[in-house]
Amino acid sequence: MNMSIPHQRGLRRVPLCVAALILAACSATESAAKETLRAKPNVVIIFTDDQGWADIGTQGAEGFETPHLDRLAGEGTRFSNFYVAQPVCSASRMALLTGCYPNRLGMHGAIGPRAKHGIHDEETTIAELCKSQGYATAMFGKWHLGYQTQFLPANHGFDESNGIPYSNDMWPWHPAYAKFSDPVVKRKRGYPDLFQFEGTEIVDPIVTAEDQMRFTTDFGDRAAAFVHKHADEPFFLYLAHPMPHVPLFTAETSKGRSAQGAYGDVIEEIDDSVGKVLAALEQNGLTDDTIVIYAADNGPWLNYGDHAGNVGPLREGKGTTFEGGVRVPCLVRYPGQVPAGRVSNVPWMTIDVLPTVARLIGADLPERVIDGVDAWPLLSGAPGAGSPQPAYFFYYHTNQLEALRKGPWKLHFPHGYRSMVGQVPGSGGSPGKYDYSAKTGLELYNLEQDISESENLVERHPAVVAQLVELADRMRSRLGDKLTGVVGSENRKPGRVPAE
Repeated sequence: MNMSIPHQRGLRRVPLCVAALILAACSATESAAKETLRAKPNVVIIFTDDQGWADIGTQGAEGFETPHLDRLAGEGTRFSNFYVAQPVCSASRMALLTGCYPNRLGMHGAIGPRAKHGIHDEETTIAELCKSQGYATAMFGKWHLGYQTQFLPANHGFDESNGIPYSNDMWPWHPAYAKFSDPVVKRKRGYPDLFQFEGTEIVDPIVTAEDQMRFTTDFGDRAAAFVHKHADEPFFLYLAHPMPHVPLFTAETSKGRSAQGAYGDVIEEIDDSVGKVLAALEQNGLTDDTIVIYAADNGPWLNYGDHAGNVGPLREGKGTTFEGGVRVPCLVRYPGQVPAGRVSNVPWMTIDVLPTVARLIGADLPERVIDGVDAWPLLSGAPGAGSPQPAYFFYYHTNQLEALRKGPWKLHFPHGYRSMVGQVPGSGGSPGKYDYSAKTGLELYNLEQDISESENLVERHPAVVAQLVELADRMRSRLGDKLTGVVGSENRKPGRVPAE
């Protein structure tokens, strides 16, 4: 008390005009700080699971409607040659969130519920970049970068998170018969119960079919609520829908809404969730201040037939490095910054998203080496802007370099793959059988003239092949290649659960 009295008396001796100036200066500084943050765009990424390239209205969807996605395409740019780094869940998501080829980080395939590895603590995510610039961050939906506490989104830059740790089929249950409305029964696959987390806590230890029916609507509602809650500050929102990965579920009110059936019902419900996020932005006057990116993690799981998506003219699907597996729908809207109503055929990839966001929000790139390149000149429609990188490389399985693309050219290296060509797809949620004996040799395609990868030009363009092989050799020296036995010099290890 005695120490506070002189201090109070000292304040009383400050002239009122000086005090007013001090308060005004403080207010101006605070206001300037808020304006600086406000000048940075909000970032919204909506990522779906196993959605086909042709599963949006503006890219050929049949049997269902996607009005909100079509609106995004009309108000922004549709990128028809957008790629994921690998045609499978975990690896694809690692690339998006870290800006790295997933095999650089020791991430291959899809992490299962028995795995002991995940995203390393020293890797930097988009969320962590955004937090470094004062952003509020949230993730809702499917994570799939490790399910133990150390790997969950709460420990990798996300203030809020709610979702499932891996794919929605990694559970003991599955639709019993060939009808979407039939009950679910136990499968003998040894999977533990699927859980739902919030932050680092398990809020639902046993996800049921009824829970999955609410997923799309619930995660969309959470995303919209996050926008409303943080409308007065910059934010990063990552909405990663578990659907349309099988098993397919929608709310009761959405069943039968589309002509296509269960898959169309799910896509229309996802489209509804996109509409909710766009409405939340509009209601808060944030449309012009927000970049929205919509894409999928890989192509459709084709052997599920009518419960799988559509690749249109592309070859094969999920689990292959042909176009149907790695080329996915992509829409980008940022009014006044990204041209509206444009269609771009220039290739770019998920690894380029992080450095592009870093540029937009004024963040430094991660200290560790990344593979992505700032794609803003392409997104903003800068005159003459081409592909951000000279080539893109497609790894799969355990560090196998299977293909690469440079300009119009795509070169496949000899490898085996699973194919649905000549096979009978499944229906009603039951899968058909792949042909696992399919093989490709050294094959060159001009994707601008042959989007279906049907005419091998390797004999006609030896100079092109030689150039692409040289690029591949350079990448092999850096990240390795199990197909040729090359060990890379730049590979890093994933995070691992400490031994007990």
